[in-house]
Amino acid sequence: MDRLKSMQAFVSVVQHGSFSGAAADCSVTPTMIGKHIKFLEVHLGTKLLNRTTRKQSLTEAGQIYYLECKRILDDIAEAENSLQTLENKPKGTVRINSPVTFGNIVLAPIVADFLQDYPEINIDFTLDNSLIDPLHDPFDLVIRIGELASSSLIAREIARYEMVFCASADYLSECGTPTSLDELLRHQCLGFSYGDVHANLALRLDTLAFDKQHTRLISNSGQALKVAALKGAGILLQPRLLLNDELSSGQLVEILSSDTPKPMPVHLLYKRKALPLKTRAFVDFLLAAIHRTKKEKPWL
Repeated sequence: MDRLKSMQAFVSVVQHGSFSGAAADCSVTPTMIGKHIKFLEVHLGTKLLNRTTRKQSLTEAGQIYYLECKRILDDIAEAENSLQTLENKPKGTVRINSPVTFGNIVLAPIVADFLQDYPEINIDFTLDNSLIDPLHDPFDLVIRIGELASSSLIAREIARYEMVFCASADYLSECGTPTSLDELLRHQCLGFSYGDVHANLALRLDTLAFDKQHTRLISNSGQALKVAALKGAGILLQPRLLLNDELSSGQLVEILSSDTPKPMPVHLLYKRKALPLKTRAFVDFLLAAIHRTKKEKPWL
């Protein structure tokens, strides 16, 4: 068995936390991942992982071996990048993680255009609203919305994320138009699920109207909530980039414009300044594309 591939499988298991996650990452079956781990443990004469039916954790030897494998694989990647830089031919896979709405509306068209211009670079594009650990999860680039905690990550602000209160004209005609945040508690509001974080904490809202206790509909999909709002189901608080077309056409009516949360920064995060050529190519392409987009769409 190829020891280098086994090391890659082992590192992937640690980073993804499961054989199934590593299998998807390595494009093999979980059974094959298990064979790679078994091969390494037999070869090294020691146990690397403590495995149960639900999860696995590193043994002391596994922790040491993981760090060494990670260093070796990083060195190989750096050597390959040096050759690509010499030949100026970026190739490989760039792994990107982004929140769902921003990824669908802003990044997806940019990714598609990038693939046309760089036929030897592949993109692994994950859209996920859950909070990952950008420093340790296996992504080259991470998009984050909101203020950042201090860390060793490199951060570049690429956009602003403006939130909007709105509802359909039919809903406002039937239920009235609120003139303050206090009045929202007397309305039907459509709540966005931020996981374990309440909406008023996530957005620093001075109202509980969008919390689970006060909403008849809550979802982790802004698109689903927009559809409900268009049907007259209630008042929505979502990013302008998701609602821009409906606001422009009058299908949705903006309200409480002076009470919206402060626009949040959108950051592009990566782990070190010296990026591999493939990642640098995408970053440069992304920044240029967003710069052009801002001229056409000032809400970004």
